[in-house]
Amino acid sequence: MSAAKQISTHVAILGGGPAGYMAALRAAQLGTSTVIIEEREIGGVCLNRGCIPTKALLRTSEAAYLIDNKSRELGIHASITSLDLSASIARKDRVVKNLRMGLEQLLANNKVHIIKGKGEVQNSRTITVKSETEQTLVSCEKLIIATGSEPSIPDIPGIKLDGVMSSDEALELTDIPESLVIIGAGAIGMEFASLFNSLHAKVTIVEFQNTILPQEDREIASELLKIMKRQGIKFRLSSQVKEIRKPREGGEVKEAGESREPREAREPREAREAREPREPREAWEVRKGEKGLEVIIMDEKGKETLIDTQRVLIAAGRKPRSMTPDIAALGVKVKEGAIVVNENMETNIKGVYAAGDVIGGRLLAHLAFAEGKIAVQNALGTRSTLNYDAVPSCVYTNPEISSVGLSEEEAKRRGFEVKVGRFDFRKNGRALCLGERDGLVKIITDKNTGTILGGQILGAYASELISEITLASALGVKAHMLADMIHPHPALSEAVMEACVDALVGLHS
Repeated sequence: MSAAKQISTHVAILGGGPAGYMAALRAAQLGTSTVIIEEREIGGVCLNRGCIPTKALLRTSEAAYLIDNKSRELGIHASITSLDLSASIARKDRVVKNLRMGLEQLLANNKVHIIKGKGEVQNSRTITVKSETEQTLVSCEKLIIATGSEPSIPDIPGIKLDGVMSSDEALELTDIPESLVIIGAGAIGMEFASLFNSLHAKVTIVEFQNTILPQEDREIASELLKIMKRQGIKFRLSSQVKEIRKPREGGEVKEAGESREPREAREPREAREAREPREPREAWEVRKGEKGLEVIIMDEKGKETLIDTQRVLIAAGRKPRSMTPDIAALGVKVKEGAIVVNENMETNIKGVYAAGDVIGGRLLAHLAFAEGKIAVQNALGTRSTLNYDAVPSCVYTNPEISSVGLSEEEAKRRGFEVKVGRFDFRKNGRALCLGERDGLVKIITDKNTGTILGGQILGAYASELISEITLASALGVKAHMLADMIHPHPALSEAVMEACVDALVGLHS
């Protein structure tokens, strides 16, 4: 390796994910020299192995679901005779590549210098970057740590067996498992459950807590649970996986998610398929003939159940990548695995900032965007803070969930006298026209002032509808303003208006 190159810059950013590249772009807009240090692809997990590729594949499963479940209602007698998953994967890869190339060009146009390699912090103003071919010494005045997060892998016997996969590996499958056990009912697990269920896999979700999506409003999560059960997804809540193992020779076989019973006691496959007709699995390129895996789960009462499955997906959440040796040696304060920052995104070391997943909290790409901007603006002398009560979140299940601000439970915990407004999509003209009856809009208001504290949406295009409530929550808008605002008709957004109307019932104007 040749002698180390030396680069001086005003701002050095360790990590090229959402927080890192947004901080770099904002620094460039403010006229400051900026370097991004990234070991892998620009765009981080979100663009390359998370948000974007998952949503690209969810589009495939959405199309399959519509044909399978909605076409007859719309007067179209159609069925899917085959599914080319490799073509869907190739499309996903094109989407990712196009976005990554666009991002790289945007950074180049803004004169952001990207250094590829593993960055090691020497001190608050020096980072060493090592690649296969060279070493670079970066000197900076301000350092922003944006190293993101990594999968949280539970300590389960058998977790490293063939057939147990992470979300990264699930995004690269070339065929569909006939059965799949997903460990974790957070956003990642629920989205993959929707995806594989729509592609005819038998999906079972195992969750330690007694609810799905524990960070979401309980009423909304409960409604989604009912819908996904109707779609055929099995849930084992208040349960934990004790072991994953290869099938034992001579053991009995059973369907994923069902109680183990002798082969002779099971209903013949032909009878089941006659009773519940479905497209032939051969047409879907389903992985067949594998012995697969056995998953031993235990519920809260200590009862054990065995589930036979072809694959297991680990979706137990993510954790900040903060405990690298160089960051530890730097002396940055870390609490519960996350770097501690103040409201300006500055760490306990002057001139060192952190943003995105590495500081913990809600691990959302769009929140990382905002934190990256706040960090660099403060680093460059422009005091900025972030309103965490106005950060939307979305779960791209079928149907979607979106939320912003305070849930009903959180508003009550904070001492508000709460007035809730609701409106069901089954009463919305546009929803009925689309055949998307499931779900509701829920508005949380302060009963004494009528101020919108937050809102939750369960239904089609919830991720597109939440921005209206986000704006209202951020500005402290009162419910009567959205109730009186003219919405297009027919439109799904009218459900937001009607929920606000409902929140005003019985209140004096």
